[in-house]
Amino acid sequence: MIERIKGILFSPRTEWEKIKAEPTTIAQVLTGYAMPLALIPAIFGLLGYVLIGVSFGMFGFVRYPFVSAIVWAIVWFILTLIGLYIEGIVINALAPTFDSVPNPTNAFKLAVYSMTPYFVAGVLYIFPLLGVLVLLISLYGLYLMYLGMPVMMLTPREKVIGYMIVSIIVMFVINIIISAIAGGILAATYRPIWRF
Repeated sequence: MIERIKGILFSPRTEWEKIKAEPTTIAQVLTGYAMPLALIPAIFGLLGYVLIGVSFGMFGFVRYPFVSAIVWAIVWFILTLIGLYIEGIVINALAPTFDSVPNPTNAFKLAVYSMTPYFVAGVLYIFPLLGVLVLLISLYGLYLMYLGMPVMMLTPREKVIGYMIVSIIVMFVINIIISAIAGGILAATYRPIWRF
């Protein structure tokens, strides 16, 4: 897994070719790559909410009780995996519209491996204030998707941008829903611990 992470982050052009050539299934990618990596932001987010807390400026920090944070982390982890699966379905369903070749496994691989920068940057959630930095680092995933679409979905170069834009809009909506659900659950179990 470490070699795959290094490959997709630092030499994505050659890594996408390797990924396509591997006879892995959706289940193998899910359990062998997506699940372990999705644990990173979930665990570090949990620790950040419990140990550091969220700053409210002059009003101090709010730390979340462990039970609230653990419920949030579990829900966020599960919803992230569901979101990745849905993103793979969407990428695959959109393929014919952009003269690409539908392939559910390759579409799922594209969705998962493009998220690698986000998952790795998830260690920064230990400090909740760095959430914006995590999102900025995650933008590299768009470039990974741009490089991966012609390889994984056989998308013509002139169609990649349009395919990406539509896929990103759908992914954005999915991630907003996941964040809203996870945030709602955190708020429902929320018993703040104020620290000034």
